[in-house]
Amino acid sequence: MSELSFRTPAFTHGESIPAKYTCEGEDVSPELTVGNVPGDAAALAVVVDDPDAPAGTFTHWLLWNVPADTVELPEGVAAREQVPDLGGAKQGENDFGDVGYRGPCPPEGETHEYRFTLYVLHEELDVDAGAVRTEVQDALDGATDDSAQFTAIFGR
Repeated sequence: MSELSFRTPAFTHGESIPAKYTCEGEDVSPELTVGNVPGDAAALAVVVDDPDAPAGTFTHWLLWNVPADTVELPEGVAAREQVPDLGGAKQGENDFGDVGYRGPCPPEGETHEYRFTLYVLHEELDVDAGAVRTEVQDALDGATDDSAQFTAIFGR
């Protein structure tokens, strides 16, 4: 069986995130590609966070109940609670207090690492759109069969 894959054509794992995907640019989500999802998966979820944030892990994006057969998430996913283009997937509230993706924006003079994590779920998450990280994480913890991750850095 092939290993689950998760990446972006926008930048390389471990490298710097282009300004376009950060608060210094257009602040849009990068295109993401998914491969080798098991046939019995029920849904996918994506979490983007910053474990280097001064006050603890800072959540930049919560996206869940993406159809399991999705192979590409387009650049610039709309900042709305439900995403019709992604099979009605739901988005939660990031730590900026907004729904949807908000890119890296570390304090001036700091460089942080950002984690992009894909979760393969055996059931859709029973979590309302607009939920916060703790609610989504609790549901993920009980529904995740596999995950894949890549990281990148950004500094200001």
